Amino acid sequence: MSLRHALIGLLAEEPASGWDLSRRFESVLGGVWPAGHPQIYLELRRLEQDGLIEVESEGPRRRKAYRVTGAGLAEVRRWLTSVEVDHTLRLEPLLRSVFFWLMTPEELATHLDREAAYFHALAAKYRELAAAKDRGEFGQSPQTRSLRVAAEAGVRLNQALGEWADWAKGNPPER
Repeated sequence: MSLRHALIGLLAEEPASGWDLSRRFESVLGGVWPAGHPQIYLELRRLEQDGLIEVESEGPRRRKAYRVTGAGLAEVRRWLTSVEVDHTLRLEPLLRSVFFWLMTPEELATHLDREAAYFHALAAKYRELAAAKDRGEFGQSPQTRSLRVAAEAGVRLNQALGEWADWAKGNPPER
C-alpha cells in the first residue's frame, strides 16, 4: 500500500486537514501501515502539486482542509483495480523467530509471552471495532462496511499471530 493512495482514499470519504488525516490514519490504518505527521504533510503537498487533491478551505493558523479531485479519485481507483498487489509481509516477529535458537529458554519464554499478549490484545481491539461496526454505531455506509472487512482481517491476523506465539512457546528450538 502506498501512503499516497491511503490519503486519497481517506479524503474520498470527506475533506480533512493534515492533522485530522494524521489522527484518522492512525486510528484506521496505523496498525498495518504506520505514517508520521511529517510523512503525511509531505505527501499532501505532493498530492496537491500533482492535482490529485486540492485545498478546500484555509482556517486559523493556515490550517488547510483538503478534498480529493476527480483525478485523485481516478488514481485511487486505478491503484485498487489495476496495480498488482504487493503481498510481501515484513513482520519482524517472524524474522526474529528464525534466530530464536540464539536465546536462552528463559529469554525465549519471556519474549513469546510478551508477543502472545500483544497480538491477543490487538485482536481484541479489532474485535471491539468489528462489534461496533456490526451494531451500526458508525452507520451503514460503504466506507463503514469496508472498514468492517478490514477490522475482521485485523482480528484474524492478530489472533493467528497470538496463537503462533503460544504454539512457539510450547515448541522451542532444541539447544
